[in-house]
Amino acid sequence: MPVALQSQQIIGEAPVFLEMLEHVSRAAQLSKPVLVVGERGTGKELIASRLHFLSDRWEQRVVKVNCAALTESILESELFGHEAGAFTGAAKTHIGHFERADGGTLILDELATISLRMQEKILRTIEYGEVQRVGGSETLLVDVRIVGSTNADLQQLASAGRFREDLLDRLAFDVITVPPLRERVEDIMPLASAFAINMASELKWSYFPGFSSRVSSALLRNRWAGNVRELKNTIERSVYRSPDQEQPIAKLALDPFDTPFRIDEPKVAASGPSTSRRPPLLPADLTQRLVDTEVNLLNAALEKSRFNQRLAADLLGLSYHQFRGKLRKFDIRSKP
Repeated sequence: MPVALQSQQIIGEAPVFLEMLEHVSRAAQLSKPVLVVGERGTGKELIASRLHFLSDRWEQRVVKVNCAALTESILESELFGHEAGAFTGAAKTHIGHFERADGGTLILDELATISLRMQEKILRTIEYGEVQRVGGSETLLVDVRIVGSTNADLQQLASAGRFREDLLDRLAFDVITVPPLRERVEDIMPLASAFAINMASELKWSYFPGFSSRVSSALLRNRWAGNVRELKNTIERSVYRSPDQEQPIAKLALDPFDTPFRIDEPKVAASGPSTSRRPPLLPADLTQRLVDTEVNLLNAALEKSRFNQRLAADLLGLSYHQFRGKLRKFDIRSKP
């Protein structure tokens, strides 16, 4: 179910993803701060933008700041502005992001990287709607909705004294968690197809020939630690490397560093005793162990696919009829 968002699309029909979008729609109607959290590559920036464009502030400015890319002094100047002569090199007055976003939304990306001193200044702005430019004495009133995004555990950072608990309380009026791609198995192929079609268009192909069954199965089985971003990079790389634009994509370029000439650094031996030990392989009943492994994989595929048997079969690289035959063989229930 694609949802247009400016020049980008949000694609997803997995239940957990649709539930998250519904959460976004409800939260967008308010002007209170919201946190968007999730693993790297899940699309937090798109969700943060969606909060703005679904709100009453959609006609006003949305300003995005990558807090990790700026030093503390530069971030302070960028957020709050500065007066001419406030510091060496400040030749003229600079309007900060809080002022620029007045009436709209300010998205603070990589929120966990902000220093404690800056966190205190941001807290005051949230509480009182007041900003003061660096080197200035005038207090300015602003009406800004704050949306923070992070892949860090802010509660853990607050417990460790690395993030202000009072700021976390203010920012976390509500928290929207973007689900990882491994929990959105139903969305992998629609996303992959969309990325592939866009890449084929960029390459001036007349059409996208699709994926081979082997590649489709591999896409569904991959864990995608980098989530949607990793999937996008993999698909685009695989399409442009394809030797024949009229044949389905037959090989996935998962690792751009994969080469037989890769330079391996010497591995440092781990110090101290191993903390985890594998159970001994032998002695073992091979027949029973193979049965247990097969049953566990079948059940895992059913659970991951939410008991969609065709999708579960794809996860295991089986045809639908092969999968059904194994369910009958081991007397596995196909429904929860």
